[in-house]
Amino acid sequence: MPRIAESELILNERGAVYHLNLRPEELAPTVITVGDPDRVGEVSKYFDSIEYKQQHREFISHTGRVGNKRITVLSSGIGPDNIDIVMNELDALVNIDLETREIKPQLNSLQIIRIGTSGSLQPDIPVDSFVASTHGLGVDNLLNFYRLEQNSEEQLLLQSFITHTQIHSQVGNPYINSAAPSLLKHFVANFHQGITVTCPGFYGPQGRVLRLGLSNPHFVNRLTDFRYGQHRISNFEMETSAIYGLGKLMGHQCLAVNAIVANRVRQEFSKDGKAAVEKLIQQFIQTFSDHF
Repeated sequence: MPRIAESELILNERGAVYHLNLRPEELAPTVITVGDPDRVGEVSKYFDSIEYKQQHREFISHTGRVGNKRITVLSSGIGPDNIDIVMNELDALVNIDLETREIKPQLNSLQIIRIGTSGSLQPDIPVDSFVASTHGLGVDNLLNFYRLEQNSEEQLLLQSFITHTQIHSQVGNPYINSAAPSLLKHFVANFHQGITVTCPGFYGPQGRVLRLGLSNPHFVNRLTDFRYGQHRISNFEMETSAIYGLGKLMGHQCLAVNAIVANRVRQEFSKDGKAAVEKLIQQFIQTFSDHF
């Protein structure tokens, strides 16, 4: 195996991966990612014990146990660019020997679950409800920098999406990947399911108009109207497709579950989004305890 240079995989003075400031023993096999650094403590307060706490920039992590099961919660910050850092460094912690800087001969697979907030694109998915993402569809271009192969169903779904939205002439090449079935099956009751679109920004890329005009003013409506067989777009946010795409390439099991804090069709916003996220965290911890 070729040695990975110091410039390509950066370690800090304590031998931890640079951005996450984590060493391999400080990471559990199940990882919850949250965008908001303050949400890390809102998750870890349900742990029965905490073994490690680390922080560097916006990346805060707590590793502990729920019962006898080990778990890490990690803040990713916002956007697919941050997810590129998070996913690559999580993978390095379990699949690269940080001392020899060589890829391990036996690769390991993490369970990576995003717990986030999102905007609904369907009138029947109300604020304060939950969505489990069957697919992550990216209009952010991150995975186009990697050698991503998509199966025939994904290719057909993606081609239908491009034709319907006419997005290919506007922002680049969308991509799509599915959730891990082994994780998704536990999030059916009390969850809506659908395709989650990941955008590279919060305002223009998600169709919000403040002072600037949009190049594709009908984009949000076309997302709402899109259908491919039984598939429809349920919501959009800024992380899921990057997690699903990189997770697939690296061999990790990934899922995103989101509390809906806005309904863009009804133009409604949750009156207590924090309470909705708290309920989602509680439901996840119970599911983790029972099934993982």
